[in-house]
Amino acid sequence: MKHSRIVGTGSFVPPRVVHNEEVGGPLGMDSDQIVALTGIRTRHWAEPGQASSDLAVEAGRRACQAAGIAPRSLDAILVSTTSPDSAFPSTACHVQRALGAGPVMAFDLSASCSGFLYGLSMADAMIRSGQIRSVLVIAAEVKSSSLDAMDRETAALFGDGAGAVVVVQEESVRPEAAGILGLRLYADGAGHGLITIPAGGSRKPSGSGTVRGKEHLLRMRGSAVFRAAIRHLEQAIGDLLKEFGLSAADITRMIAHQANARILEQLRRRLGLPREVVYSVIERYGNTSSASLPIALDQAVRDHRLAAGDLVLLGAFGGGLTWATALVRW
Repeated sequence: MKHSRIVGTGSFVPPRVVHNEEVGGPLGMDSDQIVALTGIRTRHWAEPGQASSDLAVEAGRRACQAAGIAPRSLDAILVSTTSPDSAFPSTACHVQRALGAGPVMAFDLSASCSGFLYGLSMADAMIRSGQIRSVLVIAAEVKSSSLDAMDRETAALFGDGAGAVVVVQEESVRPEAAGILGLRLYADGAGHGLITIPAGGSRKPSGSGTVRGKEHLLRMRGSAVFRAAIRHLEQAIGDLLKEFGLSAADITRMIAHQANARILEQLRRRLGLPREVVYSVIERYGNTSSASLPIALDQAVRDHRLAAGDLVLLGAFGGGLTWATALVRW
């Protein structure tokens, strides 16, 4: 029976480290306040001219190296981003060219912070159907370019980076075989305005008025997002575990979207997970939107926090509203 398996991970963040003092100064906040509210101490920001594709290429190259797979042998490249190099062509086509991959399918997808799991679900479905045998799934974001330095809801939260996985087709009849067990995706457009960049699309095209009004910068209703993230993810994770006949005690490791340390802690408590099960890198990297989950996953692999046979729970929540969960046997 065909199934998909993650065989390599990679990540990349820009060299520039931005400390709380730098982002907190304009907001009238000190580092301890930011840590208390978010759990973040540092984040990485891209330099001028450094685009999402530049970060994606480095993360993708590292994932291919870890998997022992040459980019030329890939069957597809999927890139999740809400900060593409340009409206079109796709960021994925930039990545395909830079990696030296063949003339294979390459496209972008946009599901905000849930984008990596949306992409992983597409990869899993295409592999299970026999359409492809190997795919590079990347999430890459340069959120610093759309931040308002005076906005308390967003200025201290976001960082830049990219994370990637190589997923391949394998065949096994063993129920305990390593691979992706299941992914579940959700959306609720009623919450569309909770996280948004108001202008720059066909509904509100760019103009001098939108620039003066700072409508090309990220806006978020933080408290509402906080509550919705916990509520939706708790329900979705509970449903996924029930579907597979599992309980929280069966989970070896949980790696979720690194939005806010308080969200992760609330989820941990509500799910009844031991503190050591939840892996987080938000203190170092901040919220890198859709890239945060694969960056954390790669760090967990390289820190030897995952072992063969581990049952790994993945979860993400973001604008749209969107949210997603996954179970992976490592």
